[in-house]
Amino acid sequence: MQRVSRIITLSAPNLLTYASSTCTIARLSFTTLSVRPNIQNLQERAIPGDFLRWGSLGFIRNSRFATGFSPLQPKPLDSIMDFERAKDRSPEDLASIWDDYHLGRGHIGATMKANLYNLLEQRAASCRYFVIPLWRGSGYVTIFLQVQMPHMILTGLEDYKARGTQASPYFTITYYKEFAETKNLVLIRGDIVFTSKLSDSEAKWLLETAQSFYLNDVRYKLVERFNKETHDFEFKDVLQALEIPTL
Repeated sequence: MQRVSRIITLSAPNLLTYASSTCTIARLSFTTLSVRPNIQNLQERAIPGDFLRWGSLGFIRNSRFATGFSPLQPKPLDSIMDFERAKDRSPEDLASIWDDYHLGRGHIGATMKANLYNLLEQRAASCRYFVIPLWRGSGYVTIFLQVQMPHMILTGLEDYKARGTQASPYFTITYYKEFAETKNLVLIRGDIVFTSKLSDSEAKWLLETAQSFYLNDVRYKLVERFNKETHDFEFKDVLQALEIPTL
């Protein structure tokens, strides 16, 4: 059995506004793993304690990611949404507009109830890291997840092994809590940094899957084991939980 060592390693156009930037991002190689990942060598790496070294989140894409991170300014919610108009919307309308607005733009829109966000935040405080296999036809790539609420960063494990904190993120997630108290609603925005690395559908799956490992009691035990009892963590258990073949 493989044991994994600790990785120290819009229907309402005036309500939402869309800001984008065009850039040229260097194309990096992307390896699909057809065997179980060997991450023993990560023992000598340090988990990035300074989250800002991974770059700010809720960001606009920037070509500097191709050569390593430069701190970027977070994208505030009020630059996306008209708060005055949003205040008059029901939680259901607001969630629908938010989701529809992000379709097909290299961004993912989602929402969750405030109590679920609070649970996610609570659990992520002590378990900040995880690995998620992303299936691609005949094999999978392993995605390394770092969580520091209200943000998540996902990058390829192989890129992280090779570049450490200079590894470029593939996908980032930002949680906006501005309506948590008034509407019991948390808005979620996912930004695909490298569209050559992830499709919209893959990014959406990663968002839903990452959340499921923190919100589902059974799956969360694997997250706890990965962060707190790493000698007992087995990657095949993650594959089994996701019904992905053990290669």
